[in-house]
Amino acid sequence: MSSPRLDVLRWQFDLTWSLFELHLGQLQPGDFLWEPAPLCWSVRRGDDGEWVPDFDESESEPDPAPVPTIGWLTWHLGWWWSVTIDHARGRTPRDRTEIRWPGDGASAIAWLRGLRDEWTALLDTLGDTDLDAPAPFPWPDDPDKTVAHMIAWVDAELMKNVAEIGQLRLLRAAVS
Repeated sequence: MSSPRLDVLRWQFDLTWSLFELHLGQLQPGDFLWEPAPLCWSVRRGDDGEWVPDFDESESEPDPAPVPTIGWLTWHLGWWWSVTIDHARGRTPRDRTEIRWPGDGASAIAWLRGLRDEWTALLDTLGDTDLDAPAPFPWPDDPDKTVAHMIAWVDAELMKNVAEIGQLRLLRAAVS
């Protein structure tokens, strides 16, 4: 039986994803690594040929904050979502350095769509009592945060990343 709380969270997710699809369908290959400012975080080929995201190893917020590229944002989205799914499925979560950007825009879009499919399949397995369980991530030490909070957090993070990607796409189109 469907849960009204889960129905609302799923509706919010589906709405946000539908807005993302509008942007995904308009992205051009050159959009992903376009650097809109001198101080940017992007994804770059490492010595081993793998794509590595720029990241402050201290894991603190840099000041001033770098402007991310769409490539970096798609990696970031894939990173936090992959780790959230790992936690929700009871798997050992991967380290940030294990989550690699696929290497081009089309592959990044396919990766994100695959994460969407994995996430919605996970949501389809949840019932009302599951929503009240303690959240395994991103608040493992806060018993007041539940799986429902985690799902709402995914919706909020996705919405934020979708808006950032959309704004960068529109900005690049306007200045090109």
